[in-house]
Amino acid sequence: MSLELGRQDVEILKLLQTDCTISTASIAERINMSQSPCWRRINRMEQEGLFRGRVALLNSRALGMDVVVFATINLTSTGRQNLEEFEQEIVKYPEVMECYTMTGIWDYMLKIVTRDIRHYEVFVRNTLTASPSIRELHSHMAVTEIKNSTELPLETQLR
Repeated sequence: MSLELGRQDVEILKLLQTDCTISTASIAERINMSQSPCWRRINRMEQEGLFRGRVALLNSRALGMDVVVFATINLTSTGRQNLEEFEQEIVKYPEVMECYTMTGIWDYMLKIVTRDIRHYEVFVRNTLTASPSIRELHSHMAVTEIKNSTELPLETQLR
């Protein structure tokens, strides 16, 4: 990261990642700073690309999306073209919340959220296993959510 973060920057980011609707005046007051310099710091960090977006985090349970699956995938071939085709395809599916390339025995790990087991089964049968690039898929059903956070450990960014 090219941007040096000071204590006040970290405090601003901690407040924003907890509640992005907080006003600049309120942030400035909480970290004992004037509003204008606080706004400039926020603007600078936004220009540096520290914010991916400002969103409302929805409650999946309240919306009836109770199934979380971590699926591990191996492709039929790991050539550059096959990897790129798979990655271009997987981002199209709204059920896939996260997708990572992996080291070790798996090529990819997906976090998939669906309303129920039946919807997951239909998604796997009609979408994932229908892909000729997928050789092997293993589903790991989450049973109990212990921690689910979007807050980054910002204290580690202080120098």
